[in-house]
Amino acid sequence: MGNNFGNLQKIIDGKRKFAITPYIPGGFILPETLEKIARVTKKYNGVLKITSGQRILITNLEESDLPAIWEELGMEPAVKTQNSVKNVEMCPAGFCKRSKHNTIGIGMKLAKKYQWMDMPCRTKIGVAGCRNACGSVYSKDIGVIADIPGMMVIAGGSAGYNPRLADIIAAELTEEQAIKLVDSIFDYYKENAEAGEKLGFFIDRIGVEKFKNDVLKRVELS
Repeated sequence: MGNNFGNLQKIIDGKRKFAITPYIPGGFILPETLEKIARVTKKYNGVLKITSGQRILITNLEESDLPAIWEELGMEPAVKTQNSVKNVEMCPAGFCKRSKHNTIGIGMKLAKKYQWMDMPCRTKIGVAGCRNACGSVYSKDIGVIADIPGMMVIAGGSAGYNPRLADIIAAELTEEQAIKLVDSIFDYYKENAEAGEKLGFFIDRIGVEKFKNDVLKRVELS
């Protein structure tokens, strides 16, 4: 779809319909923005679907309407290229009684730095304020999970065609240390993985102990 960032949906009776997904950082959205999405969707006879990725899919759209829809929304697309960081999913953290740390802040920092960044393969980040890990953080390529002693950084999760549970890379970290370790993991992944290789598959190929040692060597956690 080029710059219209629309995905072709199921073709029924020869009718081609398209879907778009605006970027909603961490799933937090202003009431005014939510109202605007509803208004534009209604105008163009779209259908709304709340996705598992903390976003809103607008589907059942005509291809010719997509440029006008994006202009009226005034929002950016959630996914610009396939092999990139597609989203940073966050739990309510600071609004939740169970959270051990308000991880909304670190989640937004990671989103600001990594959203849309090119990667060897499609990549998701998850952030949670306690070890309940709401948002299925253990199924994300990289995750940050808060606990009372500090933060855990995990890597290699996947919930897709070949499911994989993420490995714990380090624990009891400060927020600053967690961010530095995430940076190290991404740098190492981009430098060494094969094109199209998911982070979890890359870890399995080189071995989790080598992966841990190599990414931890790059950061000072003491």
